[in-house]
Amino acid sequence: MHRKNTLDRGLSKREFLQAGAGGICALCLWGLGGGNKGYGQPPPRWNVAGASPGFVRPRPAQWFSRAGGTKLRCELCPWSCELAPGQKARCRVRTNRGGTGYTLAYGNPVLVQEDPVERKPFFHVLPGSRALSISTAGCNLECKFCEVWDMALADPQEVHAYDMPPKAVIEHAKAANLRSISYAFGEPVVFYEYMYETAVLAKKQGLLNLMHTAGYIQPAPLKELSGLLDAVNVDFKSFDPAFYREMCGGELQPVLRTLRQLKAAGVHLEITNLLIPTLNDDLQKIRQMCTWIKQELGAQVPIHFARFYPLYKLTNLPPTPVSTLDNARNTALEVGLKFVYVARVTGHTGESTFCPDCGKVVIKRVGFVIDQMHLSGGQCTHCGAALGGRWQ
Repeated sequence: MHRKNTLDRGLSKREFLQAGAGGICALCLWGLGGGNKGYGQPPPRWNVAGASPGFVRPRPAQWFSRAGGTKLRCELCPWSCELAPGQKARCRVRTNRGGTGYTLAYGNPVLVQEDPVERKPFFHVLPGSRALSISTAGCNLECKFCEVWDMALADPQEVHAYDMPPKAVIEHAKAANLRSISYAFGEPVVFYEYMYETAVLAKKQGLLNLMHTAGYIQPAPLKELSGLLDAVNVDFKSFDPAFYREMCGGELQPVLRTLRQLKAAGVHLEITNLLIPTLNDDLQKIRQMCTWIKQELGAQVPIHFARFYPLYKLTNLPPTPVSTLDNARNTALEVGLKFVYVARVTGHTGESTFCPDCGKVVIKRVGFVIDQMHLSGGQCTHCGAALGGRWQ
């Protein structure tokens, strides 16, 4: 009974650590910002069986190679962790058990929730529809501004999790008449096998597979996965390599490679850039990033400039000024990007989609609510121009 009540109202960070994830992080990643059209409101929770402390379903994992003796090398992400028996990788999810590679993130999500596809954020995928989002504990980066740090930086054996194998995920989504599965909020790369097997089943049932990721993955596993993905939103955190090293504990180049690879694979791609005051809001760098996007990925790739709120290790910084978001959006438009959005500022013009040909509003959004739709079959009803995306 206690867990049911907790799910109904959401969790505080203290409760998350004391009572378990309960399928929801208190700071819903795309629910910050105030207003009454979706931001700041806890999304509906899908009713699943109660979470259990430290629940894991250890499973032999892909993308391991021998590294001499009983050591293994994980080849899932750029860290290429070498693990002796009993050791865990940097992500806290992948491990060497007696010379065999295992994952501790399979069928044990700490977050299960139903919410608007716009929350992911995907603005060019089934507008107004709802997705079932899942995430396990663990991440292969350590961003100082992480908004779900209590989940992403946790060990799967130290938090509460649901018993929810791939088949159960699909059953829940179908029963709720949802149109997509979203691997989001945490880092789906670290629960690769869980995501992959769920995605296979989703395809068979006519559900779209959506992924929101930092893009820190090796080419081979991404190639195998990309054939199952319908849309990916990549957190492009900065165009500055130093920012990736100092703020995220990673490198920029693997992310650029992932973006190029997804584009080449024909997966619908959207980008999120969280703008943090004084750290990655330099307009020259933003212009360089947008120029790279236009040249390497194409002018029609949507980009979401998101408002930062002080969390985790950056509580000393203020929220991003709206003027900073405006300047970034104007810069991207000047460079020639066609679909430039502002996230987490309810009622902002940058929430809406404009036709790149006639300039008229195609989708008017207020928060996560679709207020007007002038799109039919992926075409602007004003002028007939085709807009890139997954509209059906």
